[in-house]
This record gives sequence, C-alpha cells and structure tokens, in this order.
Amino acid sequence: MKKMKTMRTAFKVLLLSSVMCPMLVWAQVRGCEAKRTSLEREITYAQAHGNARRVDGLETALARLNANCTDEVLRSATQRKVASAQKKLAEREHDLQEARTQGKSSKKIAERQRKVDEAHADLERAQAESID
Repeated sequence: MKKMKTMRTAFKVLLLSSVMCPMLVWAQVRGCEAKRTSLEREITYAQAHGNARRVDGLETALARLNANCTDEVLRSATQRKVASAQKKLAEREHDLQEARTQGKSSKKIAERQRKVDEAHADLERAQAESID
C-alpha cells in the first residue's frame, strides 16, 4: 500500500514537472531571443508552405534583428511605450473628469469612460511587454 502511494506521488511530480518545465523555459525566453525564435519559427513555416517571398522578407527581418537588436534597445523602447500609454491614460482621465464637471450627457461620459478603459488596457499591455 505504501509503495503504491509513493508511486502515485512520484507520478504526480513527474507529470507536474513535465507540464511546468516547458512553461518555465517559455517564460525565460524574452527580448531579442524571443523575437529571433519567433522569426525563425515563421521562416520554417513559410518554407514548409513554399512561400518564397515571405521567407525572403522574414530572413531580411531576422538579419536586421541580429544586427540591431539588444535587450537594452528593447527595454528602452518598451519604457517609451509605457510612458506614452501613461500619458494617454492621464489625458483620457482628465477628459472624463472634465466631461463630468461640465455636466455633459451620459452618452458623452460613457464614451469618455470607454476611452479611459481602452487607454488603461493599452497601458497594461505595454507594461506586460516590458523587459525587466
């Protein structure tokens, strides 16, 4: 009985690790390496489907990536995106507050609220892309 329980536990650990290990590896591939991996995957797909023009374009993009991409450049770009998204959100929130204080119609207020929500979602996406 004890041997059976130990085997079940070992099986559960093995199953969990087989699921978690690829997720951990995926989570660690970021920045330029992630972009490189994505382009290489797309090149393989385009080659498999005989799309020569797509392959040429992707190979050009890969060459440019290899020549110019550094994690510092990506970090700087994502920081600019986050700052821009924060500014946009602040503007949208100001517009919403202004509409409320001026007594605008509920339709106008709802439209501005929708824009605030979109700006907030954009900010969250920019922050998720950020490389730390």
